Amino acid sequence: MIFKLFSRKPRNAAAERLYGEIMAAARRPTLFLPPYDVPDTLEGRFDALILHAFLVIRRLAALPAPAPQLAQDLSDEMFRALDRALREMGVGDLAVPKRIAKLAADYNGRRTAYEAALGESGEALAAALARNVFGRAEAAAGAPLARYVRQVEAALEAAPFATFETGPVPFPAPEEQP
Repeated sequence: MIFKLFSRKPRNAAAERLYGEIMAAARRPTLFLPPYDVPDTLEGRFDALILHAFLVIRRLAALPAPAPQLAQDLSDEMFRALDRALREMGVGDLAVPKRIAKLAADYNGRRTAYEAALGESGEALAAALARNVFGRAEAAAGAPLARYVRQVEAALEAAPFATFETGPVPFPAPEEQP
């Protein structure tokens, strides 16, 4: 009985697999080349990761149970992986929680901006991406990435829950520059 207080929640294998697929999609080299030009930096890679994770979590949250629980498990897995990555990069044990809190705040800010922008038509998504990914005010900087995000959103909307639970997730390949 007392050991239950200190036991860890068992990891969700579906969330781990799903996170791996999100990482693979976020690391596609095409995203870091024209026309998308996501910066090939730690921040740029973080932005690519949370953009893909946001889209999957958003879709899972819209599905009936048990999809919202998988969304929570996926979010937990993502932040566990970020914690491990920070430690592997040499961030000290005392600084890791502060960095994770900052990354969580960044994720929540972007999630709020992207959620609002996806609900609008026009250049709202491109402007949100330009601000958050590229640090620029002009929406044109985020237009190619916004088109890709809309393609991913459509592919995820067409996917049933079983796809997220067992894979593979239908991430469309970013179009390469002709």
